[in-house]
Amino acid sequence: MNQYTVLRVIAKIMIPVILLYGLYIQFHGEYSPGGGFQAGIIFAAGFVIYSLIYGLEKVQQAVPPVAVHVLAAFGVFLFIAFGIAGMLMGGDFLQYRVFMEDNHAAETLGIIGIELGVGITVATVAIALFYAFAGRERD
Repeated sequence: MNQYTVLRVIAKIMIPVILLYGLYIQFHGEYSPGGGFQAGIIFAAGFVIYSLIYGLEKVQQAVPPVAVHVLAAFGVFLFIAFGIAGMLMGGDFLQYRVFMEDNHAAETLGIIGIELGVGITVATVAIALFYAFAGRERD
């Protein structure tokens, strides 16, 4: 039996729970404390734990560094797109009320959209930072 068997079994159970909790925080953040930043950090922590248990190479196979960089840029683009969409529809930057007739529904749509952009950006930048530091050679 490998010395890491218990850790691997626990990780197989806990990592999906951590990622699911990150999604919960992401999409419940409008109604309670939480949101994109917190969800992004929780989501990235799941990948960091996976890397610590299974190795950096395994996590980079699951989420290649190129995909991390593309998703980081996409998250920023999503945030900016919601802001500019409000301007193009006659409002101010990040003014969501112009999206729909129902102000509450428009606010909900806008907040979920920008928080999703923030969550994607924070998660991928945290993973990219982890890749950068974990891949360094020791002197």
